[in-house]
Amino acid sequence: MPRVALAPSVVFLCFDFHIFGGRAFGLHLRPRGQSPHTDFLNNFEVVGNSYASAQQVFLGTLDKVYIVDKTENNPWQINDHPAWASEWSISSRQTRVMDAVTNSFCAGGTVLGNGTWLNVGGNEAVTYGGAAAPSQAGGPPYDDPDGRRSIRLLNPCDNGNCDWILGQPMTTARWYPTLETLEDGSAIIIGGCQWGGYVNDASQDNPTYEFFPTRGQPIISSILQNTLPANLYPLTWLLPSGKLFIQSNWKTALLDYSQNLETPLSDVPNAVRVYPASGGSVMLPMTPANNYTASIMFCGGSNITPDRWTEVWDIPHYPASSSCVQISPEVSSSYEEVDPLPEGRTMGNLILLPDGRILCLNGAKLGTAGYGNTTYTIGQSYADQPILTPVIYDSSAPAGSRWSRDGLNPSNIDRMYHSSATLLPDGSVLVAGSNPNSDVNTFATYPTEYRIEIFYPSYYNQRRPQPQGLPNRMTYGGPFFNVSLTAADLFGNIDNIQTAKVVLLRTGFSTHTMNMGMRAVELDYSFLGNPDGSGVLHVSQPPPNPAIMPPGPALAFVVINGVPSIGAQVMVGSGSIGQQSTSPNEPLPQSAITPQQQSQGPTKKGPGASVILGQANGNLVQWLRMAGVLTAALVIPSLC
Repeated sequence: MPRVALAPSVVFLCFDFHIFGGRAFGLHLRPRGQSPHTDFLNNFEVVGNSYASAQQVFLGTLDKVYIVDKTENNPWQINDHPAWASEWSISSRQTRVMDAVTNSFCAGGTVLGNGTWLNVGGNEAVTYGGAAAPSQAGGPPYDDPDGRRSIRLLNPCDNGNCDWILGQPMTTARWYPTLETLEDGSAIIIGGCQWGGYVNDASQDNPTYEFFPTRGQPIISSILQNTLPANLYPLTWLLPSGKLFIQSNWKTALLDYSQNLETPLSDVPNAVRVYPASGGSVMLPMTPANNYTASIMFCGGSNITPDRWTEVWDIPHYPASSSCVQISPEVSSSYEEVDPLPEGRTMGNLILLPDGRILCLNGAKLGTAGYGNTTYTIGQSYADQPILTPVIYDSSAPAGSRWSRDGLNPSNIDRMYHSSATLLPDGSVLVAGSNPNSDVNTFATYPTEYRIEIFYPSYYNQRRPQPQGLPNRMTYGGPFFNVSLTAADLFGNIDNIQTAKVVLLRTGFSTHTMNMGMRAVELDYSFLGNPDGSGVLHVSQPPPNPAIMPPGPALAFVVINGVPSIGAQVMVGSGSIGQQSTSPNEPLPQSAITPQQQSQGPTKKGPGASVILGQANGNLVQWLRMAGVLTAALVIPSLC
C-alpha cells in the first residue's frame, strides 16, 4: 500500500528578529561565518563514500546531500535488500542508507514550492545484471517494485529520521522524464519512455506531459512526438513569461502549458545536446542588469543525425562536440555561437557558482552517455577518454577568452556516465557517481564509483563576508530589507560595497549532465557606506514574478569583490503550493558613500546613483533620517 506524503517542514537553526527604520522584517538568518581553509584550492578532495552510486544528487538542507541510484547490487543494505539511496552529511562526512522503495533508475526530480523534493519515474523491477525481475511487485534478490509510475517524495531533515515515501502513482510509465518547478510551486513532468534502451523508439515513447499535484490526464507534446529517437530527458526551463523552453534532439520550442500550445524555434546548431549526446546546459544568471532576461547556454554533446542513433557502430570513439551556443528565447528565436569548450566533451556538467561563473566538470572526449554490450564498448561504456580537468566560464571576460582552466587541477577519478555534481552552501561543488555498467562492477575499465569528491573554487580560502539581516523568507515584491556588512566584510575598502551582489541560487536536481531546476537570480539593491568603513545594502525582494525564481527553498549569497558569503537557506514565496502573492517592489533609497579618512581602489558604478556625502556630521544624520535609512534598531536576542 503506498505510503502517504507528510507535510514538509523547513528548519533554520539560527535566527534573529530585527526592526529597521520602523519596519519589521520578521525572522532573519544569522550567517554561519567562515569556511575552513582547504589544502585543495582549485582542486578535488575525496571526502566520503556515497554507499549508493550517485546517479542522482541534490542538496536538501544546509548539511545534507541526498543520493539516488538505480536498483543494483550495492554492498550496503537496508530492510534486507541492497540500498539504492543515501544521505551524506557535509559536516560529519558520514553516510546514512535510505530506502527509495521502487526502482528509481533514470528518474527525474525537482523541489516543490513547499520544500518537498520529488523523484519521479524509473525502471521496472530488476534482478542481477539489470534483467527484468520475475515479479514486478518486489521480492528477491533486490526487492525493488516497478518504479516506472512512481512518485517518490522526501522532506529533507537533519535528524536522520526522514526517508522516501510513495505518493499517488502516475497514470503512465516514465523512464528518463524531466521535471521543472512552475510559478505556483507545482511541477511539470515531461516525456520519457516505457522500458528504456540506449535511445527511445515509437513503440515505447511517452511524448506527453503531466503535473504534480495532478491536473488530469497527460497531454501530448508535438516536439516530443517529432524528435525521436533522442527525445529522452528533454532540456526544459521555466521562462519569465511563464512559458517553458524545451530542447529535444535538434528541435526547440516554447510551450504555453496553460493553453497546450507549442511554438517552434530554430533548431539547435552544431550538435545534439540531450541524452545520450549529453551536452552541458545552464540558464545564465538573471540580473537587474539584463532586465531578468532568460538566456540558456549549451556546450558539448554530439553531432549525430537521427538515423545514426543505433548501437551497430563504434560509438565510444566518435568525437564529442566542443560547440557552445546560447539563446534568449523571449528575445530571439535563434541561437548564437559563443566561445567553444577547449576540447570536445560529452557528459560535462555546467554548475552555477555564486560569483556568477560557471564550472564545467565530468565527462569524456569521445562517445556518448549510455552503456551496452557490443564489440565496440569500453567494458560496457559508450564513452572513452575521460576529461579530468575542469574548466570555468566567465561571461564578463572578453569573447574568445571566456573559458579558462588556469590554475585548475585534475581529479584522479573518471566521472563518466551516471556522474553528478551540485553546489554546496559554502560555494564548493560536490562531485559523485559514475557507473556505465548494468550492475555493480568495481573491476570494469570505468567501474561503479562510490567516492565523493569536493571541488574548491578559487574564492574558497578567502575571508568570507558575514552579512547580517538576510530574511529566511522572501516575497515576490514588497518592502526591501537591509543587510549589514562590516569593514572586514568589505575587505577594508568601502568602495567594495559597489561590487556587491545578492544572489538567490537554486542548486537543482543533478542527473545525466543536467541540474533540473538550477537557476540564479540577482536581487536589485542600493547601498550606504559608513564613515567607519562598514555598510548597509538595501535589497529588493525578488521581482514580483514567480516565474523568474519559482517558489521553494534556495540559497542566498552576498558576494563582495567576487567572494561569496556562506549560503543561507531561504524560502522563496509562501512556502506552499498555489498561486503566489505579488506586489510592487518598494523603491530603494539612493546609494551613498560617506568619505573615509582613507579610501583606496577604483570607484565602480553600483545599482543606484552614488552620492558622496561631505557634509558635517549633523547634516549627515539629518539627511539619513530624511531618507528613512537610519533609525533606532531593536534587536530581539537570538533564539539559538
